[in-house]
Amino acid sequence: MSARSRRASVEDVHELAYGMPHVTVVHGSSGNPVYQVGQRSFVFFRNPRPDAVDPDSGERYPDVVVFWVPSESDKQALVQDQTSPFFTTPHFDGHQSVLVRASRIGELTLRELTEIVQDAWLSRASPTRAAAWLNAWRGT
Repeated sequence: MSARSRRASVEDVHELAYGMPHVTVVHGSSGNPVYQVGQRSFVFFRNPRPDAVDPDSGERYPDVVVFWVPSESDKQALVQDQTSPFFTTPHFDGHQSVLVRASRIGELTLRELTEIVQDAWLSRASPTRAAAWLNAWRGT
């Protein structure tokens, strides 16, 4: 098994997000990390909220991670795929982001998670930063 096809981990989320260019990390009210580019969040670990709860117990999920996505169609593709760990809540209607429980990150490969984090960064980076990163990534 190649490193890119191995199961992803929560540590991979941190490493990938922090490894993107021009990233800063701020911390939310509970100390949760919020990864930003140009003071715009692209990945963040959310505090337990009443809109993301276990359907059986009603308990708030303590481990929700938010990833920005490029478009509403990208969001719908991720949340409508029944095999995907991604979901949304009415609180995020009209918001270009998807949610995933940290406990389900391992359902993704490292390659899939890398693409999600890169797309999140690209969707929030300035056009100049995004173009520079894409050019470097493509080797041009």
